[in-house]
Amino acid sequence: MSDWRNAVLLSVLLALSVCVSAFVEELDDDFMKTRQADDIWLIKFYAPWCSFCKQLDPVWHQIGSELRSLGSPVNVGKSDATANTGLAKEFRVRSYPAILMWRKDVKYNYVGPRTKDGILDFANRVAGPLVRSLSSLQLFQHAMNRHDVLFVYIGATSPLKGNYTSVAEELIVHTYFFSASRDVLPKAVSVPSLPAVVVFKEGTYFTFNEERDGDLKSWINRERFPNYLKIDSYTLYAMGDSGKLVLLALVGERSLCEESLRYKSLVEKVAADYREIYSRNFYFGFMEGTDYINGLVMGEVTVPSFIVVNLSNDGYFLPLGAIGTERHLLDFLNGVLDGSIQCQGGNSFDQRVGRFFYDAKVTLMPVFSQAPLLGCFLVGFPVVLAAVFCYLCCKARPTMSGYDDGLALIASSQQRRKKTSDKKSD
Repeated sequence: MSDWRNAVLLSVLLALSVCVSAFVEELDDDFMKTRQADDIWLIKFYAPWCSFCKQLDPVWHQIGSELRSLGSPVNVGKSDATANTGLAKEFRVRSYPAILMWRKDVKYNYVGPRTKDGILDFANRVAGPLVRSLSSLQLFQHAMNRHDVLFVYIGATSPLKGNYTSVAEELIVHTYFFSASRDVLPKAVSVPSLPAVVVFKEGTYFTFNEERDGDLKSWINRERFPNYLKIDSYTLYAMGDSGKLVLLALVGERSLCEESLRYKSLVEKVAADYREIYSRNFYFGFMEGTDYINGLVMGEVTVPSFIVVNLSNDGYFLPLGAIGTERHLLDFLNGVLDGSIQCQGGNSFDQRVGRFFYDAKVTLMPVFSQAPLLGCFLVGFPVVLAAVFCYLCCKARPTMSGYDDGLALIASSQQRRKKTSDKKSD
């Protein structure tokens, strides 16, 4: 009886795994020939040896199952990039796992966290209309409740709308884009003239002005994040395109002490009260844990503390003294802007080499502490190989003196032959 139950359970599990796998299609190099022009694909490129790819695999099958159950037009696939090199080259895969969407001959890269909700939101955003219409006040309020930042084009067809749609095609991987008529907006929203592009966030709104804000794409890139938010490494990386600096309160990863809470609230207050002064140059937020920042500064950062990060060149600014009040924090920001506080770090060759050795040290130190013999082997084996290689190269290379001796021997031999031939001719 027990064997029968085990057999039935095994059969059920096998059937379930087959059903789930059916929602994710394995793609090969023939994909580009067999795909349909109107197909929308969400594709994961993986390598068989990649541990992160293996961790993502069950999540990927859940995504395929959920999109199918919702009737989404998105097809879900995966491809072994080490075996299907032609397809990987077509999509310019550089690392694993790589997540991309293909829609109407346009490829969209996903750079967010490898979570089910994050990837599903990306898929639904890219698969839907580039610009979604808000046809009623109820729909507008619903969109406001769902999104922290809301971009809305207001007005009829115009060159501005064409530009807005073009920007949406490029930045749809990052945020949603909407359009509405003037009568759909709440009465409290005042737009000076139409057409207009308005961003709603943090309980207020701002209208795009080309003379003041520059080109539309740059403005949207700057405004697509809340002014104050919790920031992780993915968010910080995504902020790099904005051209803004980021003021971070670095706090503990698990429990927040009273001092950490004070640092967070101080940054939040400055972000809200001085938005008009600093929002064009700064994002504000807090980061739990310091692993990312430690790698940036190549050292251990104390918690809690403040730091301003320049994402365009991997630079950073540290306060010259302790920051205990709002005035101290404002002086720190002003010092960053006027240049009185010097930028440290950067992405020069020396800094990149330094970060390489720092990352190697951080990676190997736990190995040495837990398994010293393994650590010595990992460090010593490449060094021994390099030394042997250099020794063999030096040994195989003829010395200049040996080269000269060889030439002398050849010349002497030629002279003896000449004398012998002269004697024979006599």
